[in-house]
Amino acid sequence: MYPATNYLKKGFGSILGFGIKGGLEAGRKFINSVKLVSHLAKVGDATSLVIHLASAMHQQLSQEEPAATGGTPDYVRLSVGIEDGADLKADIEPALRLPSASGTC
Repeated sequence: MYPATNYLKKGFGSILGFGIKGGLEAGRKFINSVKLVSHLAKVGDATSLVIHLASAMHQQLSQEEPAATGGTPDYVRLSVGIEDGADLKADIEPALRLPSASGTC
């Protein structure tokens, strides 16, 4: 097995997880407010992706099931891609400033 640095010579992204103050509705508002960061996963894509698990994946689960795995209504996962950091910041910061959508990292 080879380390990722053998293939990703210019570096690689990371995955961040954080809570949004305001819970479920604030998470949805945040996701719908970002423009550069996608909330639609595409196989093999290298762009940034953000997902609000409670809106996207937990809908078909009982209330107990997400909680058993640490899933909460406020949890957002951000996978950082190849975009410029300043562009990502300019997209994400205003969405976090929306009423009831402040990050609680």
